[in-house]
Amino acid sequence: MSFLSDYSFWAFIFRWLHVISGVMWIGHLWYFNFTQTPTMPKIPAELRPAVVRFILPEALFWFRWGAMFTLGFGLILAYMNGYLLNAIKIGIGDGNHYFTAIGIGMWLGTIMWFNVWFIIMPNQNKVMGVTSATPDEVNAARRTAGLASRVNTMLSIPMLYGMVFAPHFYAGH
Repeated sequence: MSFLSDYSFWAFIFRWLHVISGVMWIGHLWYFNFTQTPTMPKIPAELRPAVVRFILPEALFWFRWGAMFTLGFGLILAYMNGYLLNAIKIGIGDGNHYFTAIGIGMWLGTIMWFNVWFIIMPNQNKVMGVTSATPDEVNAARRTAGLASRVNTMLSIPMLYGMVFAPHFYAGH
C-alpha cells in the first residue's frame, strides 16, 4: 500500500476527480442552456410541469454538486502542486504566464461557482416550489436564474481555455 503515500498517486486522483466533476458541472450547464431551455417552449403546456417536477430537480442536484466538487478538487490540486497562491493572484509579480492563465481560469470558475450556489439555485428553488414565492416572484426568479446561467455558459469558454491551455502550453512551469 505504499502507493497511498505517493504524491503522484494523490495528484492523479485529485486531478481525475477535478476533471470528472468539471464534466458533470459544465455538461449540465450546457444541457440547460443548449437543450432544456430552448426545448421547453416546444413541449406541450400540460407536460411542462413534469420537467420542472422530475427532471429539473435531479439535473440541478448534479449541477450544483458538480460545481462544488470541481471547485474543491481544483483548490486541493492547486495547493498540492504549489501554485494556489500564485494562481489566486493571477501571477501578478511572478512573471509566470502559467500562473496567469490558470489563475484566470480559477477566478472564472469561482465566479461561476458563486453564481450556481448563490444566484441560480436560490432562484431555481422558487421556480420548483421548494421555496415559497408568488407567481411574479417565480417569473422574476426564472429570469434571474436563466441570466446567471447564460453568464456562466459564456464564462465557461474562457474558463476552460485558461485551465486546459495553461497546463499543456506551459508544461514544465
